[in-house]
Amino acid sequence: MGARPSTEAEREPLLTPSHAETNSNPVNSRVYGRRWLVLTLFSLLGLMQGMVWNFWGPIQNSAVRAYGFAKADIAVLVLWGPVGFVPWLLFMWLMDKKGLRASLLLSGFFMLLGAVLRSIPLTDEHLRRWFIHGGQFLNGLAGPTIMSAGPYLSTTWFAPDQRATATAVASLFCYLGSAASFLVGPLVVPAPNDTLTGTTMAAAVSDNSIRDRIQLVMYAELAVIAVLFAAVLLYFPSRPPMPPSVAAASQRLSYRSSICRLLSNLRFLMIALAYAVPTGVIAGWAGVLDMVLTPAKVSQVDAGWIGFWSTVGGCVFGVAMARFADSIRGMLKLILVLMLAGASLSSTWFTLTCLSRVTHLPATAAILYTSCILVGIFINSSVPIFFELLIETVYPVPEGITCGVVTFLGNLVTGLLLFFLTFYCTELSWLNWCLTGSCLFSLVLILFFRESYDRLYLDVFVSV
Repeated sequence: MGARPSTEAEREPLLTPSHAETNSNPVNSRVYGRRWLVLTLFSLLGLMQGMVWNFWGPIQNSAVRAYGFAKADIAVLVLWGPVGFVPWLLFMWLMDKKGLRASLLLSGFFMLLGAVLRSIPLTDEHLRRWFIHGGQFLNGLAGPTIMSAGPYLSTTWFAPDQRATATAVASLFCYLGSAASFLVGPLVVPAPNDTLTGTTMAAAVSDNSIRDRIQLVMYAELAVIAVLFAAVLLYFPSRPPMPPSVAAASQRLSYRSSICRLLSNLRFLMIALAYAVPTGVIAGWAGVLDMVLTPAKVSQVDAGWIGFWSTVGGCVFGVAMARFADSIRGMLKLILVLMLAGASLSSTWFTLTCLSRVTHLPATAAILYTSCILVGIFINSSVPIFFELLIETVYPVPEGITCGVVTFLGNLVTGLLLFFLTFYCTELSWLNWCLTGSCLFSLVLILFFRESYDRLYLDVFVSV
């Protein structure tokens, strides 16, 4: 049931010298400067996908006022992100057979179409809400590629000593987009009580002002997505002319063999659950953070700042830890243990603080800020480390398929959480306990996990 080491046949490079006189010499690996452009385009698309996905949660009070949404509607708008992962097998097949360019172009087209659909200024409010839901769903369809192709891109374009760093940048920019929505939404879109003076006319003006500001942000996001899609259409090669490492040139398992290998590998299932449960829970939790913090008398703007700094801190810390992992190889499990231990402690602190009437713990704004931000830092920064350890564990399964499976599981957890939230949205202390329990569950799984580094062995000890 466990993962077996890769065979010599699987490690055999696909590329051979192009000239007959060099048959006795190994194929040289090479990195290209254009890899940074490829990484930048991919990361910026991830940034916008995350911004659109988390657009409504940070401004849920304003959305309720402007469009007549109920709190359950806000949860459904966030839920469309995980629902977009339903056809994930199709996207993984496309990436495996046609390369990253084809898969990314399709995802970018869905993002563009979704941004257009939700930006149409219809006067019929009922039809307008359906268009907004449709746009969020189409944006969610870009998730399987955006959230899982980062390790595939880093292996295809980057040398082994830059691989974890590239994975961190490509994987965390969608989280950075989610953080940006915490900042942009509450700062641009006024809260309903900002302009409310008590008269009917003033309330009507307030509603129009909120709706206009929301429309302005959606137009701006549409313009950025259109520019990025055009850039990817003009230049985004699937792979470089020469591979950057031995692992990038080595033979991989077929699509069907990869799925069978993953589903029968107990060690993979252990670490996949360790990744999916806490990241899935915090994604749903962060998407409705304003609702979570409202009972603690935290305003919409303050909740936005908390969500922003927790996610940005996770992205910065994640890149730093990935760079550390690049310099000191073979320490991925230890890094994850430390991160998950910190996440367990900080989430417990936050949960007990929110129950200050029972626990009698101080519930100042500084404590809520600190504990909530620490939760985001520890969990979000673990994502690229999880990806790298997953790929090392199941090599030679292709990176896109491996990460596609685990991101699907993570979004399945998010979807289930938000589904229950549509029924139990009046009292949300149970959501905080789910966050704490998910961190402890993941920590236990990682402690019992036996790590291996087959891909690293190939790059360090086997020459092409």
